[in-house]
Amino acid sequence: MSEYHTPVLLNESVSALITNIQGTYVDATFGGGGHTSEILSRLSPEGRVVAFDRDSDAIGNRIDDSRLTLVRTDFRYIRNQIMLDAWNAGNDPAEAGVDGVLADLGVSSHQFDTAERGFSFRFEAPLDMRMNTEASLTAADVVNTYPREEIERILRLYGEVDNPGRIARLIESGRAAAAIRTTGDLDKCIAPAVPEFQSHKILAKIYQALRIEVNHEMRSLEKFLSGAAEALLPGGRLVVITYHSLEDRMVKNFIKAGNIRGEVEKDFYGNVNAPLRAVNRKPVLPSEEEISSNTRARSAKLRIAEKIGEDEV
Repeated sequence: MSEYHTPVLLNESVSALITNIQGTYVDATFGGGGHTSEILSRLSPEGRVVAFDRDSDAIGNRIDDSRLTLVRTDFRYIRNQIMLDAWNAGNDPAEAGVDGVLADLGVSSHQFDTAERGFSFRFEAPLDMRMNTEASLTAADVVNTYPREEIERILRLYGEVDNPGRIARLIESGRAAAAIRTTGDLDKCIAPAVPEFQSHKILAKIYQALRIEVNHEMRSLEKFLSGAAEALLPGGRLVVITYHSLEDRMVKNFIKAGNIRGEVEKDFYGNVNAPLRAVNRKPVLPSEEEISSNTRARSAKLRIAEKIGEDEV
């Protein structure tokens, strides 16, 4: 599993997650199975894990443990899946709940390092970037068919790219001459706006923006947060590892206010109408030792929240 993906903040996240060793937990982003394996190692024989991943490659990392249910689906459907499991077990779906939910929002090392998936500018490959390989939209579709203004918006919003207008114009003029089908095609097309000494940083932002659009990551995250809050039992933990400012802001706002905008609403008595409360006010960061052994951990932030019980509101 370590060859597929090295789990980030493993001990910190799982330690924060588990409050009942006999409980039921969700690993919303199974990937290489590292976090799931660690959760299972800390649960009693009565404990259980439900894991999600939309990537068929990740499903191939299934762990042989009767306490694990692995589902190939987008984590946005967490609440529906928990209710379905309850129904199948003969329990009332309306009363179904879990003791904790963990999500590592990073792209797996396997996805970055498998050239044909098209996630990385390090390889000449089809411009794909689909996490679910059965989905229809690819990054090539985005750069070849989206209006220039929409490409500019995606680059600005999802990649926080400098000069998104210039890059969008280069893409528009490039595709007019020939379809942009590969990572090399894209890199060549936008080269005038990517100085060599900054190429890695700029390309990383551009590829991130396209990946987020292809996989509808922000919409999935919003639905996941609300579904996870509904799925948690009172006192249950939500543990989320983020890697860029946009998703971290969404998670922070949802924990604070119960919505991704961070707009606090209060009831008649002045209580905040939010289902969660923060356990850590500042995010937990990886140690220098972890970053030195896994450079992809360098931008990780861990946020922890707890479901508020009705008697606490």
